[in-house]
Amino acid sequence: MTQNGFREEKEVHNLEELKALIEEAKEFIPYGKVANYIPALAKANKKDLSLAVFLPDGRHFEAGNTSIRFTLQSISKVISLALVLMDRGEDYVFERVGMEPTGDPFNSIAKLEVRSAGKPLNPMINAGALAVTSMIKGHSIKDRFQRLLNFMRVLTDNKDLSYSKEVATSEFETAHLNRSLCYFMKEHGIITEDVELLLDLYTKQCSIEINCLEMARIGLIFALDGWDPISKKQLIPEKIAKICNTFMVTCGMYNASGEFAIKVGIPAKSGVSGGVMGAVPRRFGIGVYGPSLDEKGNSIAGIKLLELLASRYNLSIF
Repeated sequence: MTQNGFREEKEVHNLEELKALIEEAKEFIPYGKVANYIPALAKANKKDLSLAVFLPDGRHFEAGNTSIRFTLQSISKVISLALVLMDRGEDYVFERVGMEPTGDPFNSIAKLEVRSAGKPLNPMINAGALAVTSMIKGHSIKDRFQRLLNFMRVLTDNKDLSYSKEVATSEFETAHLNRSLCYFMKEHGIITEDVELLLDLYTKQCSIEINCLEMARIGLIFALDGWDPISKKQLIPEKIAKICNTFMVTCGMYNASGEFAIKVGIPAKSGVSGGVMGAVPRRFGIGVYGPSLDEKGNSIAGIKLLELLASRYNLSIF
């Protein structure tokens, strides 16, 4: 705190500090394990941990092996939500998906059974994300996926961004629980299309490959409420970006979101490949990759790294 009582915001500018924080966080890697329920993800190197920070003036800092490409997995839920809100509007989307956090695991079916009409609680759990993906506009699965991929290419400024066919196939073949969620929602009219076609689209969405720096760039765009300072364009309408940021705070870290809000305190979204995207409002975007996961599906060393960053640079919005 400064003498006048306001918290001092420290600028990220020291690469050696970031490297030191990574080394400290790496001590937690042995306590986690890579996701093995999707066979293709089990091939990840458990020891990897990397970080990128992207600032509004175009500067960026990278530590660890940030060239590694990994699949978005649940981080894609934020991107698809932004696209669908732009496509359909808030009323249409939130008639079918709720806005409330849940203490249940991300792949739980329990709340669908006790909530009215099988409506998912929020877009960050699997049921809600599947419902959101079903709203992506297009005449075919290929067309709809291409729209999402093109949107991702704009956000990352990478026209060659693609997806892992191996991971998509692996996820599709093992998506039994997601099939159950889809059929339950189809019974209640939340989803109306063919379940297998929807799962084809959803698994491709989750299998889009990215690296830490690209993820930090997307985080920066959310941190600036949809504005891209590099292209000088409003890529996501401000209100929609704020909605996505709010969901990341309340639901972005699965059923550890409350603890994460207390210990780190920034909008963030994790994925079971080990990625974590952070958006520090009006300051910078963060991309973390560490495939060793805790019991809730979050990067165990990645979360510790973000805790260290939050403490060092006063990141918490609270």
